[in-house]
Order: sequence, then C-alpha cells, then structure tokens
Amino acid sequence: MTKKLFTEQVMDQAASLCHNRGVKFTPQRRMVLEILYAADKPMSAYEILDLMRGMVKNPAPPTVYRALDFLREQGLVHKLESLQAFIGCIHPEYPHSSQFLICADCGGVSEINDAAIVQSLGTVSKSIGFQTKHPVVELLGTCAECTGKNQ
Repeated sequence: MTKKLFTEQVMDQAASLCHNRGVKFTPQRRMVLEILYAADKPMSAYEILDLMRGMVKNPAPPTVYRALDFLREQGLVHKLESLQAFIGCIHPEYPHSSQFLICADCGGVSEINDAAIVQSLGTVSKSIGFQTKHPVVELLGTCAECTGKNQ
C-alpha cells in the first residue's frame, strides 16, 4: 500500500470516528493530521506550522496547538514528551495506552501496544497511590536497522 493511499484511509477513518463521536473534523484539523501521517518522523508543532505556511495563508501557532489538542483528545495523535513532538496514532479506533520505541540514531518511532506493560505499570502505580493521567511509555534506544549499520 502506498503512503498516499494509507494517508487517505486514515483521513477517512478519522472523519468517520469524529462524525460518530459528534465532533467536528475541520479542514485545519485534517491538514495537521495529514501532515503528521505524511511525515517520516515525529514533528513539533512549529515544524507542522512551517509546513502549513505553504498551504494556508498566515497560519498561527494557536491554530496548530488547538488542532493538536483536539486530535489528542480524539486519540488520533500521540505526543512524545521526550521529543516534544507528535505522531499519528496507529489505533485511533479505540482508547489505549501506548509504548513508543524511539531510535536515537535515525529518529524512527514504533508504536506498540502491550497490555502486560500497561497492567504492570498500573499495578505498581496503584500500590504506591500514584494516579496516572496520561500513561505513555517512551523507550529511547537504537532500532534494528541502525544496530545493523553500526556493527
């Protein structure tokens, strides 16, 4: 499947999810999501803003931040706190806690969804009275492709 076809399918799914939830998938929100899915790496809000400058007249940072907030609330994107960047979600159809494997060499990010990790962290958090607001795990390391290059 080509990246363009994949992006079109994601946009259709996002529009459908938003419609079913009774929220508006505005052209600006769609544009931000398209930019994230077209990217080869996570992007900061200002990188998104820079790309939008070529598509719309005078985009403003608040527009991008509002779109990103909406997309996060709808589970369509994730924020990678360690990178201060955003990435499209691979499972927007259901709420979930994700884990991200971030390659320090190439910048690639893989989203995984391991229930055992979520359960383990939940058990530990509960045992010490810690309430998780946004359970995201980010692991920084080297991907298999970069590890092979370095050997």
